[in-house]
Amino acid sequence: MGKGGERIVEEEGVMMAKDFFWSYTDEPHASRRRQILSKYPQIKLLFGPDPFAFFKIAFVVSLQLWTATFLRDATCLKIFTIAYFFGSFLNHNLFLAIHELSHNLAFSTPLYNRWLGIFANLPIGVPMSVTFQKYHLEHHRFQGVDGIDMDIPSHTEAYVVTNIFAKCLWVILQLFFYALRPLFLKPKPPGYWEFINLTVQLTLDALIVFFWGWKSFAYLILSTFVGGGMHPMAGHFISEHYVFKPDQETYSYYGPLNLMTWSVGYHNEHHDFPRIPGHKLYKVKEIAPEYYEGLESHKSWSQVIYMYIMDRTVGPFSRIKRKLSTTVKKSE
Repeated sequence: MGKGGERIVEEEGVMMAKDFFWSYTDEPHASRRRQILSKYPQIKLLFGPDPFAFFKIAFVVSLQLWTATFLRDATCLKIFTIAYFFGSFLNHNLFLAIHELSHNLAFSTPLYNRWLGIFANLPIGVPMSVTFQKYHLEHHRFQGVDGIDMDIPSHTEAYVVTNIFAKCLWVILQLFFYALRPLFLKPKPPGYWEFINLTVQLTLDALIVFFWGWKSFAYLILSTFVGGGMHPMAGHFISEHYVFKPDQETYSYYGPLNLMTWSVGYHNEHHDFPRIPGHKLYKVKEIAPEYYEGLESHKSWSQVIYMYIMDRTVGPFSRIKRKLSTTVKKSE
């Protein structure tokens, strides 16, 4: 893998990257998947949907919507406090449920997963489940590919976010960047399902405002965006693929927050086997430990956010990019 390129020397002598890390090999997960399946074919028994996914999602959706109605007459401070320390965990859980559903891991029939994704989207307040699936599957198939993987920050972000203050602001607003980046860099024409997602979501939003008022709706929106910013749960956005160790582009986290995030922390395992539901990913590491124990992993998502902000050698350029390989082109 080739290093980024030129670096900027700040006033304190710290080296800042001026380009992404460029790799001249394919992403590592497909080859590792083949190796593991060749050695441990029993891993295929883990493939398939999570039979309890619907019930878990229905519980969180119900709890969050009830909480919103409960806060209809609350003070602004109370709404913000509960949104940050409670609602943010629920909405981020639902965001990662939508991630799980984008891989059809609740039902064997893709259509049912899509409808459940639209349902899981309801407390988030902003329609995103259908569009997310389109871009997320490309992130898996074309990990790090320039111009296709929209998980990677834009050059504009990377050139602007170069100091502690800018990185703090970027982290606080990272959900906006995450959501809006693909719409500017690689827009896809909306289709029938986006229209359904939009219609269902706006109908629910309107009903909440009509029956319970703007404060209930504000609670849901705040829960979404504070939970995607300077928040422990949002650390996974940075921890998954930002380069903290040369030559490694995907990192796992094995801590307790996996219990609330559909085990998205098992990120190397997830990219190796996206057809395995989150609650079984730990078994991949148990079956094939030699493939994961040598990889760097994170112990805390909060610590990842702190390192990202305070380490002046780390920033939006700390991602691995590659050109679209000829083998992928031929398979298209």
